[in-house]
Amino acid sequence: MTDRVSIAQARIDQAPVILKAYGLGSCLAVALYDPETGIGGLGHMLLPCRPAKNPLGSEGKYVDAGICQMVDELVRAGANRKGLVARISGGANMFETAYQTLINSIGSRNARSARETLAGLNIPLVGEEVGGNRGRTVEFDLASGNMMVYCAREVEQVSI
Repeated sequence: MTDRVSIAQARIDQAPVILKAYGLGSCLAVALYDPETGIGGLGHMLLPCRPAKNPLGSEGKYVDAGICQMVDELVRAGANRKGLVARISGGANMFETAYQTLINSIGSRNARSARETLAGLNIPLVGEEVGGNRGRTVEFDLASGNMMVYCAREVEQVSI
């Protein structure tokens, strides 16, 4: 069974479900997984950091708040917090200009926010396929914990 994960949304489930996020550009897909229980989640996140003034309930839009919310939901669903591992994909620089470079684009900042948030939570980042200037679609298989990345404009498929 495949469940779609839309923009600014996260889904938590367990094997044998496959979670899929379509059309990642600068957005970041964050997959969290507990290999012991087969419980995992996939978030399709839009922006790097949640502003302090944003109301509760908008966590799924932001990489930092979205990851923290996913961890809480995974633990409530029965995942072992200490066994979680992460994979990320997306974070492309779709529209480079003179004012926006690969270093400070939203995509780069999304990937950096994920790495920093995961490190702060002591969750190992075991795979990533980020950056560049191409869109992606990802499938996260909760039976294996693998993430398949399909790159736009290319025949390339990467398993992370």
